[in-house]
Amino acid sequence: MALTAKTFAYDVLTNPRHTRWLAPLIVLGDALLCALIIWKIAYTEIDWSTYMQQVSLYISGERDYPLIKGSTGPLVYPAAHVYIYTLLYHGTDQGRDILLGQAIFAVLYLATLVVVVSCYRQTGAPPYLFPLLALSKRLHSIFVLRLFNDGFAAFAMWVAIYLCLKRRWGAGIAVWSFGVAIKMTLVLLVPAIAAITLLSLGLMRSISLGVMAVLIQILLAVPFLQVNPTGYFSRAFELSRQFLFKWTVNWRFMGEETFLSREFSLGLLVVHISLLVIFFASWVKPSGTNVFRFLQGTLQGRQQKVPLSKSFVMTVMLSSLAIGLLCARSLHYQFFAYLAWATPFLLWRAGVHPVLIYAVWALQEWAWNVYPSTSVSSGVVVLSLAVQVFGVLFNGSNEVKHNGSNRSKAPTQ
Repeated sequence: MALTAKTFAYDVLTNPRHTRWLAPLIVLGDALLCALIIWKIAYTEIDWSTYMQQVSLYISGERDYPLIKGSTGPLVYPAAHVYIYTLLYHGTDQGRDILLGQAIFAVLYLATLVVVVSCYRQTGAPPYLFPLLALSKRLHSIFVLRLFNDGFAAFAMWVAIYLCLKRRWGAGIAVWSFGVAIKMTLVLLVPAIAAITLLSLGLMRSISLGVMAVLIQILLAVPFLQVNPTGYFSRAFELSRQFLFKWTVNWRFMGEETFLSREFSLGLLVVHISLLVIFFASWVKPSGTNVFRFLQGTLQGRQQKVPLSKSFVMTVMLSSLAIGLLCARSLHYQFFAYLAWATPFLLWRAGVHPVLIYAVWALQEWAWNVYPSTSVSSGVVVLSLAVQVFGVLFNGSNEVKHNGSNRSKAPTQ
């Protein structure tokens, strides 16, 4: 009997077929948890009132982006952010009905969780990963206690990933582009999107999808581009933003002088580019050639299209995200909205033992909940990201090399 019980428990924890009934239970449990959080924990005002002030200027007719400001600063997000929070402005009595706003964000959180769970099921991820998708204190805080726009951007990111897993490339890239128009953090997925579309669709189709993504950005921004195009792009996609040491989550252990130095910034850029080059060489291995022959064949129109497995597609997209976060000049707490649901999958793809997956997840969760960050917590943030990135690079290469062109054996939905 003991042996049978042990065998059954092992099967429940490792056999993807059990996610069919486990996934709904996790979503239902998390729905109850969201309700409990809203009921018991006080809402924290950070940016919501500023969003509402900025939107009120937009509603009153202001279209010059640099002139749209709030109590904590100017508008620094693209056009889709403005449209989303305009709807929230009207739906929450000009932002005064905080409880309704929290309820809306709870629904957003649960909708995102459903998409994430669906993505995990599509890739055949084991059931023992699924509880980690619903246990993050910081993630719940970002959505239902702070009402950050990162929740909407994260939702767009995961919907885009899901559509790409379904090989609905046009719809996936369109949703991703809309997400970029909420917050430019999703630009970190560009290298992955380039790799998987070139492998699956070829050069011309990839270019057409890129053009579509750019046109979406332009169409969304038309009201602002007609007034002050330079002002719009300089604010919505600000690349020269000054980073404050006191808010950084990831590099506090480096010290303020190093953190603010130009050398440190350039060093991170070099590391970022270098990692992308190394990973890109790994990403194109399903084509059966090295990166130089792949690029040559693609440019000459001779490279054959490759049917990619779902686990490969999701690994590439989340690896690109993790590389960008690892090399980011400064991460703030809300950036965890993008990382939290990616971590269990990346650790699994890196071949990390289940016990160590839970240990790394717990350490990362602890570090992102230390406020203000410390040298120790920031070191853990960087180290946990490094484990995910280099784990996938060194230990997750078998599927890239040998199974990239095979379809994933995920359970049917």
